[in-house]
Amino acid sequence: MHAYIWQKSSYSTEGANCLNLAAAPDDTLRLRESDDPGRILTVNREGLSALLTAVKTDRLPATALS
Repeated sequence: MHAYIWQKSSYSTEGANCLNLAAAPDDTLRLRESDDPGRILTVNREGLSALLTAVKTDRLPATALS
């Protein structure tokens, strides 16, 4: 397993519930929740960009929230 260099937002506090991000050697990104660091989501840059745009513009489908 690759040892990722995890980063968290400067907006995050020292408490739990932080989203961590790491770049992988295959040019994908890894996301994990600080409460459950063993569960890692792999996304490409375009997918993450689309997700962030949808969140910022409040365009997530209702099914994505369940």
